[in-house]
Amino acid sequence: MTHQLKDGGQVLNVGMLARVEGEGGMHIEIKDRQVVDVKLNIFEPPRFYEGFLRGRTYTEPPDITARICGICPVAYQSASTEAMENICGIVTTPEIQLMRRLLYCGEWIESHALHIFMLHAPDFLGYESVLEMAKTYPDVVKMALRLKKAGNDLMELVGGRAIHPVNVKVGGFYRMPTVAELEDLRPDLERGIEDALAAVELVAGFDFPEMEQDYTYVSLRHPDWYPLERGNEIVATNGVRFPVAEIPQHIEEFHVAHSNALHARFDGGTYFVGPLARYSNNFDQLSPRCQEAAVKAGLTETCRNPFKSIIVRTVELAYAFEEAVRIIDLWRDGHAPSVPIAPRAGEGVGASEAPRGTIWHRYCIDADGVIEDAQIVPPTSQNQASIEADLRLAAQQWVDLDDHMLTHRCEEAIRNYDPCISCATHFLDLRVKRS
Repeated sequence: MTHQLKDGGQVLNVGMLARVEGEGGMHIEIKDRQVVDVKLNIFEPPRFYEGFLRGRTYTEPPDITARICGICPVAYQSASTEAMENICGIVTTPEIQLMRRLLYCGEWIESHALHIFMLHAPDFLGYESVLEMAKTYPDVVKMALRLKKAGNDLMELVGGRAIHPVNVKVGGFYRMPTVAELEDLRPDLERGIEDALAAVELVAGFDFPEMEQDYTYVSLRHPDWYPLERGNEIVATNGVRFPVAEIPQHIEEFHVAHSNALHARFDGGTYFVGPLARYSNNFDQLSPRCQEAAVKAGLTETCRNPFKSIIVRTVELAYAFEEAVRIIDLWRDGHAPSVPIAPRAGEGVGASEAPRGTIWHRYCIDADGVIEDAQIVPPTSQNQASIEADLRLAAQQWVDLDDHMLTHRCEEAIRNYDPCISCATHFLDLRVKRS
């Protein structure tokens, strides 16, 4: 819907942007065919989780922070447990780490399948929703539902339930799954590998707009594996790298007037977290089959076109299925579900790779394990400045399109990030002011 302003400009409103989570708005101002102002307005009310955590005990963050998001609760649980274990000076067993990685595979599978097929693919295939897309592509949508269900089943078995898992604790799990229970999931997971690899070929055939930015990609890095549930350092494409414990020394949160979500700077500059960053910083850690699929899909070891994030997510989807099967192959019954842990005063940081980017938590606890301070930094807040930069470039690049087409391009630019504004957004009010 377009409105004429008193100064002769135009305001274009998109009342309801489906396929994006949370509540936010966008203001784009154009004068003399030049984009002069872009704002991503996140007006969803603050949720005060950090305040809720202060005064609670050190064992409670995995259950409390999991409620922040129904799509990526494991990311919050993983970052919080790692932070508390770092403070208390314990190292969990390799089997606990394997099971945490398996649970994280479940989250990546359900989240990536949701975004690739339900939220993002309709943009490229010319549909307003996946329901419309299903009329022409019923087999693709059935495959997507099958893939997502496999992720949900994995989370339900390892995490205790598919949404807001309850089996995670500081020090490990309350219960380990048995080999027999995991083997029940194997057929769907093995089929998921083949389906996901076929999906890589499918999305590689989409028509991608030409747009690239010189992003500073930031992600976790581990010497032995592609980062999911943890890494041992942060790496950036500008050459900076440092241990996870030093994240607060490099990432600074700050408030801007037009957003209820804090923005963030990496060593004073804008940066980008998410699948494109993970992929570009860790291509060598992907499996040979996933590397081959990526190259066959037309990607190189670094991808700077945000519209091609759907290809990268699909490669990661195949990788998560492969990892799940690999871990099940290794699993044996009889492992202790957790290690003993006792509180001690200190400050600690934990980080993991949520489906939409690096998430990190910082806690301070006293000698009795009471939380004195908490800081939770999700990926969407870190990416707000990059989203605005993409919108500025997209609006300028396609400034001569009519308002309807320009709006569509801007919506696509936002969906490239899979933003989670509650963690993320229920609708986006997009305004383009021309004068």
